[in-house]
Amino acid sequence: MLRAIQAAAAASISVAAMSPATAEPPSFSNNRADEDWSVLADPANRTGAAWERFKFVPLDAAGESRLTLGTDLRFRFERYSDNFDSAKPDEIYGWSRIMPYADLRLGPTLRVFGQMLGAWADRSALTEGPVDETGVELLQGFAEASAPLGSGELSIRGGRQMVAYGSERLIGLRFGPNVPLSFDGARARLSVGDWTVDAFAYRPVANELGNFDDRSDRSRKTFGLYATRALPEIGPKSGLDLYWIGYERDDARFDSGVADERRHTLGTRFFGALGDWSWNHEAMLQLGTFGGERILAWSVATDTRYTFSAVPLRPFVELKANVISGDRGPGGRLGTFNALFPKGKYFGEIGLIGPANLVNLHPVIGVSLGSGWSLTGAAVFYWRQSLDDGVYGNPGNLIRPSAGSRARYVGTQGEVVLGWEATTNVTLETSYALFEPGRFLSETGSGKTVHFVGGEIQFRY
Repeated sequence: MLRAIQAAAAASISVAAMSPATAEPPSFSNNRADEDWSVLADPANRTGAAWERFKFVPLDAAGESRLTLGTDLRFRFERYSDNFDSAKPDEIYGWSRIMPYADLRLGPTLRVFGQMLGAWADRSALTEGPVDETGVELLQGFAEASAPLGSGELSIRGGRQMVAYGSERLIGLRFGPNVPLSFDGARARLSVGDWTVDAFAYRPVANELGNFDDRSDRSRKTFGLYATRALPEIGPKSGLDLYWIGYERDDARFDSGVADERRHTLGTRFFGALGDWSWNHEAMLQLGTFGGERILAWSVATDTRYTFSAVPLRPFVELKANVISGDRGPGGRLGTFNALFPKGKYFGEIGLIGPANLVNLHPVIGVSLGSGWSLTGAAVFYWRQSLDDGVYGNPGNLIRPSAGSRARYVGTQGEVVLGWEATTNVTLETSYALFEPGRFLSETGSGKTVHFVGGEIQFRY
């Protein structure tokens, strides 16, 4: 299998070398539905790569109706040792997935998109879950219609779809684990000038281990409005988000108990780039009810980077900092922040801690080594925001209750990631991480240092 992938990489290199590029084609996205290959209608924008013939297949003389085909293929292994969750054994396991898709555009107004998922895992039954394996399923299948509306455009999309907003702190693709997250529902999008406004209503897809058995999760739903204003006066990648996201979940579990959750998130995000600086800052307030209690939770997340663009290897330094509220104890009101449907591996490759009841500092450094190679290193420091609340996992599950401990420090994490973009189509990555439990985890359970090793190879066209 590895030889086949190496052969595919070599073929991609040789084909690209035969025809020098006259223009950069669109880049691949984790959500393939976001890609638009219509620029390949102009032969001057083609590189001559063999796979490009599948990205723009005209169905009429004008090329207004067209078909795009592609796939993602990934093999990944991970190894954990001395996991601080005593229910999970030391293990090494493999993930494999394939995600072929077809994008049919019928003129400028109608679109049908379909994407399949095959995801399998070789993992212990004690730890295997819906992010590991789901067999063969429909990952995305939606129809979309669009039409001019005044000076803008209105589009309506309905069906099963992958969804990501902002930096995926609240609604993300869950792309890092083996099974991405998709939703059943509808979205209306209005684009006018520098503004884009979405109105949406979704239920997440509940993943099961068999084939073609994934259905909408009837115990959870989300709905809301999400608006983005581009700020070209600051930079081409700068903007401001304003949003309201509603969320309902039956039998939600927090450190304070189990009850039905009805939550509303109001937030704003300011992001952009100016010269060598880039930033992504977000503030969120949550209100609602948890059984008979009121909800009052909040989070402030910042991410600031400086790149030394004039220095060889273009090194960068980055600081991420988060304050995420926790509960003050049973009764009164629930203060635990709920990140709803966040991106996978939220705080790094090891993926042990999730965004709830935390104060977090996350410095990162990285360099571009040339020829597609990159190297990054990070340290992460975790404290409990509230001493009366526990520690949660990435999907919001309670992994360690407070148990009366008055310790604040949760632990220290470090990681190194080496990546290589071998060709446009082939990427490889390997990582090593460790997690040193702090006083809180040592007082409430296992205090062993967790070690993690991961590696993957991905092919796309």
